[in-house]
This record gives sequence, structure tokens and C-alpha cells, in this order.
Amino acid sequence: MAELSRPQPYQPGAVSLFFVAKAGVFAAAFWIWLLVLVLRTSSATGLQVLAATGAITTTLVAVVLGARMALQHSAAIRHAETKKLLVDISWDAFAAAGNAESAGKVVPFPTAPGDGERVSQRNGARDRSGGSDRRR
Repeated sequence: MAELSRPQPYQPGAVSLFFVAKAGVFAAAFWIWLLVLVLRTSSATGLQVLAATGAITTTLVAVVLGARMALQHSAAIRHAETKKLLVDISWDAFAAAGNAESAGKVVPFPTAPGDGERVSQRNGARDRSGGSDRRR
């Protein structure tokens, strides 16, 4: 039997990668511009300060966006694993309740009342024998 395809969990994709790559390209451009300015002139100018500021800022932005993307990716994987684990636990509990040999080990799932009970409940007659199944 072919396995059913499950929907893939959210994972940061092309948009996040685009912004990380864009910040990296800008950082590289600023670093190259700073290197060219430093090699051409011997004294510090306003353009060198601007290039250095841009290089540092865009490098930090690229690092922060890259870290954020990595954290989102790992969080999405953990979330998907947790959901799968919860479904497995639920299914195992359901299967155990159906296969239980004694009622003391597993709490059974509620079942629909039988036809006889439905008729007596509709007529307003209830069992008042003193034994109560109600939990306190």
C-alpha cells in the first residue's frame, strides 16, 4: 500500500534565503568598496567611514537574518516531530483501549448507550438502584 503524503510543515524557504543572500551581497559590495577606497587613498575620508559603516551593518544584518532562518528551520522541524509524536501517542492509546483485556489498566473511550438505554432515557425513567457510576 502506498504511503499517504502528509503536508509538509512550514519551513523558512526562498523568501528568507533571498533576504539573507541579499544582505550578504550588499555586505560583500561594501567590503569591496572599502578595500578599494583604502588602497587608493592614504588618509581616512568620509567615504571610507561610510563604506566601513555599511560593511559592518550589512554584515551584522546578514548574520542575524541567517541565524533567524536557521532557528526557524529547526523550530519547524521540532514542531513537526512534536505533532507526529502526539498523533502516535493518541493512536497508541486508542489501540490499547480497544485491545485491553482488563478494564483496570486502560481507561476505555466512551461508547454510545445501547438501544434499551436510549428508550428508558427518552421516557424519563432512570435507574435509581442506589449504585452510582458517577465520578465524584
